Amino acid sequence: MKIKFCGAARNVTGSQHLLEINGKKLLLECGLFQGRREESFQMNRKFLYNPEEIKCVILSHAHIDHSGNLPTLYMKGFRGSVYSTPATRDLCSIMLQDSAHIQEKDVEFVNKKRKKNNEPLFNPLYTINEAKMIIAHFKSIPYSMPINIDGFDDKVSVKFTEAGHILGSAQITLEITENGKSVRLGFSGDLGRKNLPILKDPEFIGDVDYFICESTYGNRIHEDAEKMTAHLKEVILEAYETYGKIIVPAFSVERTQEVIHTINKLKSLNEIPDFPVYIDSPLSVNATEIFRLHPECYDEETYNLISSGVDVFGGKNIFFIKDAEESKKLNNRKEFCMIISASGMCEAGRILHHLANNIENPNNIILIIGFMAEHTLGRRLVESKDIYGNVVKIFGDEYKVNARIRILNSFSAHADRNELLEYFDNFDKRRQPEIFLIHGENQQQESLKEALGEKGFSHITIPYRGEEFEI
Repeated sequence: MKIKFCGAARNVTGSQHLLEINGKKLLLECGLFQGRREESFQMNRKFLYNPEEIKCVILSHAHIDHSGNLPTLYMKGFRGSVYSTPATRDLCSIMLQDSAHIQEKDVEFVNKKRKKNNEPLFNPLYTINEAKMIIAHFKSIPYSMPINIDGFDDKVSVKFTEAGHILGSAQITLEITENGKSVRLGFSGDLGRKNLPILKDPEFIGDVDYFICESTYGNRIHEDAEKMTAHLKEVILEAYETYGKIIVPAFSVERTQEVIHTINKLKSLNEIPDFPVYIDSPLSVNATEIFRLHPECYDEETYNLISSGVDVFGGKNIFFIKDAEESKKLNNRKEFCMIISASGMCEAGRILHHLANNIENPNNIILIIGFMAEHTLGRRLVESKDIYGNVVKIFGDEYKVNARIRILNSFSAHADRNELLEYFDNFDKRRQPEIFLIHGENQQQESLKEALGEKGFSHITIPYRGEEFEI
């Protein structure tokens, strides 16, 4: 049995981990790399394996850095099953098409300039049609229900456990039999946090022989999740004083719904003024409808609110924008408002246009509520927090960052250092697993490895992309 780390190895995007079991190949995740444009473009097109040889893909959740390259896998010959929870399947059905649409539109926009300059034109990574084709290969499995997977002669079963990260997110347990020996392999996916609104808390996966674990915030401590309401209130009132706009680059799934939920809570307590909130993302509109379809993912508080008739995902001042022309009109509005738009890391989509139109106005606030990977525009905005007038490029043009940058880590959906270490306390130290740390930048991973070592875990590896291990 072998494992090869093909993505999210010493970085946080492009999650792909290849298992070879009894001579057959299985893929955990198939995410998009995000970062330097040309580098990401090439990495997303070239897999470190032959897609035609993959028997199946097992998916932890729908975020694009975990699922977004499935259409390319299909284009290159994959015809197996994709296993996920029902909510993940439903989200992927819209998110992959949205990803394709964004790529097509962004390439179209960039090619207008390239054509004028007589430069070679780009092609999108994949199209909406390919995104639709891969969805037909999904097979949904409820939480806590082990099932034998196709193509492995009853030698491999999969079980999903609540991860508490986004709607439908799961940890993965594989029960594997090879050469008469049984092995339990666990994969964290992205671990969430306790006490986040809407979702259930993450559960412990159980003892395993091998554990592949994310380490996004292995060296950082978040603000208490229960403080997010107070901190969002502060930002809203700050923008209200200057009558500016609050521009929020948000992942369309979970962060957008959590912001709406929190604003509704503040308004119900009369702690903030009435103001319009524009959700400028067709994906966010559709994702919110999918949230309504999956109450099995809600925590008790949210389930009870919805059961009593409270619309936690909408409201009279919440406006969902689908039409591109309506999106453009938002740039002419002078009112105090909030615009929430994708993509979350500011690498594509309508958020780029809103940033370009609002980033140079000091009355405005750019509110960061999610992780920004290295080499993304989102990370450059985070790094501009205390540098007035810092210059960033959007669609190849330079803009001064005069708007105020505010960062609310309390909205993070990733477990922080303390929460990760608390999770590892659940493992039986007498039969501790061999640990592989993935999905993290090097400083975060090394710090977490050291802390785990102090807790008594002795078999910890931080793999490089393309590195293979026999297990």
